[in-house]
Amino acid sequence: MAQTEPNLDHDVSWFILPSYWAKMVVALISFLCFANSYDGDFVFDDSEAIINNKDLRAETPLGDLWHHDFWGSKLSSNTSHKSYRPLTVLTFRINYLFAGGFYPVGFHVINIILHCTISVLMVDVFSILLGGLQFSNKGRRLNLAPKTSLLAALLFAVHPVHTECVAGIVGRADLLCALFFLLSFLGYCKAFRENKEGHNFSIFWVLVSVILGAIAMLCKEQGITILGLNAVFDALVINKLNVLELIQRLLHKDKSLENAGLLKKGLLFRITLLMSGGASILYIRWRIMGTGPPAFTEVDNPASFADSLFVRAINYNYYYSLNAWLLLCPWWLCFDWSMGCIPLIKSVSDWRIMALAALWFCLIGLICQALCSEDSHKRRILTLGLGFLIIPFLPASNLFFRVGFVIAERVIYLPSIGYCILFTYGFSLLSKQAKKKKILAVAVLGILLINAMRCALRSSQWRSEEQLFRSALSVCPLNAKVHYNVGKNLADKGNQSAAIKYYREAVRLNPKYVHAMNNLGNILKERNELREAEELLSLAVQIQPDFAAAWMNLGIVQNSLRRFEEAEQSYWTAIKHRKKYPDCYYNLGRLYADLNRHIDALNAWRNATVLKPEHSLAWNNMIILLDNTGNLAQAEAVGREALELIPNDHSLMFSLANVLGKSQKYKESEALFLRAIKANPNAASYHGNLAVLYHRWGNLDLAKKHYEVSLKLDPMAPGTKENYNLLRRKLEQLQKKGGA
Repeated sequence: MAQTEPNLDHDVSWFILPSYWAKMVVALISFLCFANSYDGDFVFDDSEAIINNKDLRAETPLGDLWHHDFWGSKLSSNTSHKSYRPLTVLTFRINYLFAGGFYPVGFHVINIILHCTISVLMVDVFSILLGGLQFSNKGRRLNLAPKTSLLAALLFAVHPVHTECVAGIVGRADLLCALFFLLSFLGYCKAFRENKEGHNFSIFWVLVSVILGAIAMLCKEQGITILGLNAVFDALVINKLNVLELIQRLLHKDKSLENAGLLKKGLLFRITLLMSGGASILYIRWRIMGTGPPAFTEVDNPASFADSLFVRAINYNYYYSLNAWLLLCPWWLCFDWSMGCIPLIKSVSDWRIMALAALWFCLIGLICQALCSEDSHKRRILTLGLGFLIIPFLPASNLFFRVGFVIAERVIYLPSIGYCILFTYGFSLLSKQAKKKKILAVAVLGILLINAMRCALRSSQWRSEEQLFRSALSVCPLNAKVHYNVGKNLADKGNQSAAIKYYREAVRLNPKYVHAMNNLGNILKERNELREAEELLSLAVQIQPDFAAAWMNLGIVQNSLRRFEEAEQSYWTAIKHRKKYPDCYYNLGRLYADLNRHIDALNAWRNATVLKPEHSLAWNNMIILLDNTGNLAQAEAVGREALELIPNDHSLMFSLANVLGKSQKYKESEALFLRAIKANPNAASYHGNLAVLYHRWGNLDLAKKHYEVSLKLDPMAPGTKENYNLLRRKLEQLQKKGGA
């Protein structure tokens, strides 16, 4: 297809393997780097995207996936994240169905397989990008750079910045996007198999490439950028376009573009196809999105909220330099870079300006070489390297729209292709100049080994939230979200004292962090430190007036302080901001019960069960209240309704059994007590109340047995000891009568 160019492999001291074995080596090494993540938990964003995402469950119609965002919210909602990735969610759903539930192993295994597959495809992609596109007489593509394509593929396979995509299940969006991104590129290359006439191309494969690009975008938004890269590849490799020469011709108003290569081999026609396809895909995507862009907060991306254009521009460029540094030195990795992790640059006297200068010095130098070098081979490789580095990064650059993060390691997955091209080309240039090429090769092997070890270490940190969150403390000590997540993890494990410390630090670092205030207030409430809890929760709702959870928790604190009117008002404010809030209705019912407003309490609990039919506590409270007020028939009806919806809830069995016992339906009551005890054999009250039932029923031996079990489980159980003593006296009297 293309004329022979200088061989990049000629001066490189590296392994040369047949294509099959090269791919096997890349697959094996990429697998070994991330294999230890296979049995990790669901961590960080996995909870929202997978566990709490109703789109994964069988009862959700498949059609809903096309109208919901990545997190399961309606795209038309103003609160939607607008991340439209239905094909990624579909793979999660398939994982869930095949596993029969939320078992993370299957999800992790698929991610590892995807990365291995992508790394293998990289051997072919790099052979084209580094060696050019050339076919044999039989139409088979030739690998003109077997050494350097293997090296670049290994660099990609073991890059530690990829750990978030592979070890974090949510990273599957990036992996699937990358897979179809590469398939689109390889499909586009297939359009140029040379035939006897010389320069024909296949419209079919161009259209296939566009379709694969659309599929990549349905996995993640970055996928659309492959169409631009295909156009760049076509111009530089297929048409051998000299960009500088073309610009000079245009500036001199030389319209002989045919000679400049612009019209050769149907370039304009193919670019028109790519642009039309891309425009159509973007239009459809915009129509599906329905409303404007998502609404992010200042803590997500502080630079984008800066009033000064200068401050925004400086900080955006600083973010770019940090992304570049993560590619060059991926040692400091963090699951989240927001909330003060990277303080804003507000003055030119800030020493971090040097990072911007270094970035643009390198970029301008590379761009000049890519445009002005007399070596066409060098121009092509540098331009392709810069293209693959920059173009896939554009959607995350804040240039076209605000993004919801400062730095996200997962978005560098595709741009790392460009980094690997530039690194490999730099290695080939050094090898050409070096006298001791083997020493240079050993140094590169050392880099690969260090990166592989870093991948394994980082993968182990992604296996659990505790390790992941704690690993970030040393990287981003100023990040309030890191401290918040460490605190939340500790609180979930019951270590409230340690959790308080981290929540307080999160609030200190970000005095407007309402979620940290809410969680800290909750813990203080449980520890009966009600005054401070009230202060924190009041501040949280003052900062964010529509924070429904904080309003509800404030109501609980006010109820505990016996300020009932304020508590009721807080509950209703929470419901105003979140109309479908079963837990708030449940707590409102408890307030009404404390005030002896029984009808209002029953109505509130009924609302809770309508919104959440499996709300066991609300059902239980209804049964108990009706039982205590003597409405046994109604209590029984509610209990039976609850058990139909939640048949295995032992607390409901227990409550209904009590009601049936009072209604003298002893046999049915006994059966429910026994079922409850089977489900929870260590509940002293279950044995104690069953003993009371047997006592009333006249089964005194069984009553004695269960009284004794209850007292063994809880010697201080209220009323049980007195009832047991009454039973013993009765048994003694019966024995005396029998003896007489």
